[in-house]
Amino acid sequence: MMKWMRENVYAAGIFCLLRIYLGWEWATAGFHKLTGGFDATGFIKGAVTKPVIDKATNELIYPTFTAFLEHFALPNAAVFNVVIPIGELLVGLGLIVGALTTAAAFFGLLMNFMFMFAGTVSTNPWLILLGGVIFMAGTNAGRFGIDHYLAPVARKLINKYKKDKPVHPAAGGTHKRAHA
Repeated sequence: MMKWMRENVYAAGIFCLLRIYLGWEWATAGFHKLTGGFDATGFIKGAVTKPVIDKATNELIYPTFTAFLEHFALPNAAVFNVVIPIGELLVGLGLIVGALTTAAAFFGLLMNFMFMFAGTVSTNPWLILLGGVIFMAGTNAGRFGIDHYLAPVARKLINKYKKDKPVHPAAGGTHKRAHA
């Protein structure tokens, strides 16, 4: 199944449609936040005052995430007011045009999980499902997009870097140490 997802041209066509849909969802969410006066402060305060708890034990399910929100995100809410909408817009644009598709899907998944850790379900499970499929497809999801041209250039640069990298004796190289 993974071979089909990562190599098949028909799968690439299906992933292209899914990628564009998912990208549109992210881009419109980010655009509306950028143009609509988005303020994350209320959301963060709500996630801190009403965290996700285990109903049986009344204990926090994500205590470290709640602490992160309370001690880092809330004091820096002005930064998050910019980072979240721009991140959503960039993830959306990357998915729509098929540029750095795997990275865009990864960061979309990361944001979806953060929203869910904060207690918001909304469309996040659906977006996680689609984003996970796109992420697993890897570069094949961007085959009909900019990644078709970008991936070979990236591979060439990586191979050039590997070839030019000096060999270290500790890594099994052939350099001999001179003794004095």
